Amino acid sequence: MFKALSRISRRRALQGAAALLVVSGLLMWWLLPIGPSSPRGSVTFSTGVRTGVYQLYGQLLKPTLAHDLPGVRIELQPSEGSQQNLARVATGKADFTIATADAIAKYVEDGKPGADRLRGCARLYDDYAQLVVDDGSTVQRTRDLRHKRVAVGQPGSGVRLIAERTLRAAGLDPQKDITPVPAGIDTSPGLLESGKIDAFFWSGGLPTDAVRDLAARHPIRLVPLDDLVTKLHAAGGTTRYYRSAVMPADAYRQARNGGPVSTIAVANVLVTTDREDAKLTEGFTRSVILSRDRIGRQVHAAQLVDVRTAIYTDPLKLHEGARRYYRSVKP
Repeated sequence: MFKALSRISRRRALQGAAALLVVSGLLMWWLLPIGPSSPRGSVTFSTGVRTGVYQLYGQLLKPTLAHDLPGVRIELQPSEGSQQNLARVATGKADFTIATADAIAKYVEDGKPGADRLRGCARLYDDYAQLVVDDGSTVQRTRDLRHKRVAVGQPGSGVRLIAERTLRAAGLDPQKDITPVPAGIDTSPGLLESGKIDAFFWSGGLPTDAVRDLAARHPIRLVPLDDLVTKLHAAGGTTRYYRSAVMPADAYRQARNGGPVSTIAVANVLVTTDREDAKLTEGFTRSVILSRDRIGRQVHAAQLVDVRTAIYTDPLKLHEGARRYYRSVKP
């Protein structure tokens, strides 16, 4: 009898141990990251001038990226703008950036280092070309800038590219017919306010804080640029990325125009290279798209980011990681 009881006890003990092993195995499976590991490492995001929209966008995006990609350390790197951003990413000095479609197309068309490796992640919002003058200025159109001191943006900026093309479309030589000043949005408002320049070009999302703040303390006016779109398109090549657009009256309420201003717009694209890990790029793209509403409360242009149009990253091919994200949310 005792032998029978002993056999039953051993059997039950073995059954209990087996059950415990199963439960332990299931618990370990649930707790441990057995699936593909999350991206890890360091990522450099090249932004823009410190008072520009690119830099503000990067600052607002950084905490979202840190939350969504906890194993990745995000470093923001200020720059002169689109042209410098592209050079950094294409040559491996940065991992992600934002650049205008015209600057991207020119970089590729010129065959600059690493151009063939550039890839798009998302079409973001449009930049609006802005030509700012004192309210009392005689400048009514771009052609009136002849013999004026004009801030045309820093050498590595998208502003410089569109400013020079706009001046040429207006029949002006950017080097001979004006006095070009290599200043960006971080210094141009102060230069105009102090009378050291007569006008400045800017290309950015609406509204740009530096222009809005200038309008609040100094009488300014925005010069219409819509008369130049046809001439820009006639120049061919990468100028096809420009389109007619209207800055609404409430973009800069305190500017002295008194209504909407017709101008030129060009799309911004989130850019990386084919070197970037697909899983990381998928996560980065997801964070950018899903942060639209939060960022849009401070960068109003970001409210226009839309998953339905973000996939159109012309003139760049879509990165495989970004493609995976868009496939995952396709209805």
